[in-house]
Amino acid sequence: MWIRFVLYGLGGWCGEVVFTATTESLLRRDWRLLGTTYLWMFPIYGLLAIFYEPVHDLIRDYPWWVRAVIWSLGFTAVELAAGWLIARFSGRCPWDYVAAGKRFAINPYIRWDFFVVWAAIGLALEPVHDYLVDITPAIEQALRGA
Repeated sequence: MWIRFVLYGLGGWCGEVVFTATTESLLRRDWRLLGTTYLWMFPIYGLLAIFYEPVHDLIRDYPWWVRAVIWSLGFTAVELAAGWLIARFSGRCPWDYVAAGKRFAINPYIRWDFFVVWAAIGLALEPVHDYLVDITPAIEQALRGA
C-alpha cells in the first residue's frame, strides 16, 4: 500500500500542476502555463491508497452515475477536512477559494464547480487503481532486489 501511497501522491502533484497551468492559462490568457501545487498535497493525494481503493472495491459494480456522486461527495469531504486541518495548523488554507475570489466558493475550502471535477476524477481513477494494484507486486519485487 505504501508504494501506491507514493504513486498517488506523485501523480496528484503532477496532475494538479497540469490542471492549474491549463485552467489558469485559459482564464487569464497567460501562455506561460504556470502550474502550482503545495507540499501539503502529497500526503493528501497519497490518502487515495487508504480511502479511495477500499471504497472503489466496494462500489465497482454500482452504476457509473452513483459512483460519480460518491466520488464527488467523498473528494469534497476530504478537501473540506484537509483545508480545515491545514488552516488550523498553519493559520491559513493554501487553496483559500474565498480569499482568491473564486466565484463558486462555498467557503475557503470547497467550491460548487469542483463537484463535477471530483466526480470525473473519481471515475478516471478507477482504471488507474486497478492498474496500480496489478503492477504493485512487480514494483515491490524490484525494490527488494535492488
